[in-house]
Amino acid sequence: MNRDLSAAALCSDLLDSVHTVIQGADAALRLIVTALFCGGHVLLEDLPGTGKTTLAKSLAVVTGFFFSRIQCTPDLMPADLTGFETLVTGETGTYQTVFRKGPVFTNLLLADEINRMAPRTQSGLLECMAEQQVTYNGNRYALPDPFFVIATQNPIELQGTFPLPEAQLDRFFMRIRMGHPSRAAETEILRSRRTADPIDSLRQITSPKQILQIRAAVRRVKVSDSVLSYLLDLSDATRSHPQVRYGLSTRAALALQSAAQCYAAISGRDYVTPDDVKAVFPAVCAHRIRLSGSMLGDSIAADRFAADLLSSVEVPKS
Repeated sequence: MNRDLSAAALCSDLLDSVHTVIQGADAALRLIVTALFCGGHVLLEDLPGTGKTTLAKSLAVVTGFFFSRIQCTPDLMPADLTGFETLVTGETGTYQTVFRKGPVFTNLLLADEINRMAPRTQSGLLECMAEQQVTYNGNRYALPDPFFVIATQNPIELQGTFPLPEAQLDRFFMRIRMGHPSRAAETEILRSRRTADPIDSLRQITSPKQILQIRAAVRRVKVSDSVLSYLLDLSDATRSHPQVRYGLSTRAALALQSAAQCYAAISGRDYVTPDDVKAVFPAVCAHRIRLSGSMLGDSIAADRFAADLLSSVEVPKS
């Protein structure tokens, strides 16, 4: 099926190109490309210095996306993100109102340390992620298409931060951790940066228009009744588990199905297998599961719970 094979080929090309800059994060990169092809947003949660910002910049170069970066701080206002109206002098000498677009009017937005933004500003970004538009003074302004948000978050530094509300966490298609590279990968990173930054040698290999075509193609990947039943069994298991306060919503199940379709497409298939569901389940669902008791708000425990759940739910044999 040519359109799905092209998704696999494009994914391979993107990964090969970004790997010249980011080493040792193959699984995370594959998941990020999956989210990109699905039209979802990504929350990168990891320690400083693991390559989160470099990854976002590299992805913008190879996709041909317009790129904006926001350094989130507590005093950042919604208008600093979305833009604002100002008075300008027209040709006739009269004043007229003009909307000055903010950094969200881009293809790839990097929101660095998103949990340092105040809740009021976080809510402004929420509309952009959910509706792909900005509303200001009663007027609506459409954001570019594609619009892809990569937000970063430091999971251990809590002073001066504002935890993301559940509604905004749910708008992130995936939460992904980069992790530390292996010794061999870290050696290669040090060698490649002795004389120059490898990101300077990256070249555009696709376009926003082609990304939109891939997004349309992956939606046509087939999901059998048995795989759909397995996906719903996983969702039901989160809702009935005694350690879970809030399980997966229907929106989460839809996101899981979409991610599995895309993961199958970038693997060169036009049908979804249970292994595709397993591959994307922790990244898509762990941040949407609210555990109870002492594990409430513990993202590491949620990741561990999601992994354990996969081993407890029966997998269809055909």
